[in-house]
Amino acid sequence: MNTASMQLAAASGLMSLVLFIVAVGLLALLAGGFWMTSRVKSQESPRPRPEEQPKMPPGGPVREVQENRESAEVPRVAKGERPLTPYDLTNMDSKPSASKDRPRWSKGSSGSFGGGGLGAH
Repeated sequence: MNTASMQLAAASGLMSLVLFIVAVGLLALLAGGFWMTSRVKSQESPRPRPEEQPKMPPGGPVREVQENRESAEVPRVAKGERPLTPYDLTNMDSKPSASKDRPRWSKGSSGSFGGGGLGAH
């Protein structure tokens, strides 16, 4: 080894100074982040007091309602007219079904394409 490579391999004071400045910069960024967070949190509205919390309805807790729904019929297009596009259809409402039986899949069917079952054979 010659002296030039020995000098390049030696620890440099400049490199230590750069690393120290980078470390101080990172600490300043972290401190600034904590300072900004505390400023934002101090500007938020206070937490609600116990008397401001939501109250239970007079009839007690609201229960889940299970019912079967039927979708509205898709409008028919007269022969020779322009077919309907999705933009022509609005949000189709549904109505309660008169039937109380839950819809079931046919026996031996998984109910979905590629569901892993044998399918209807």
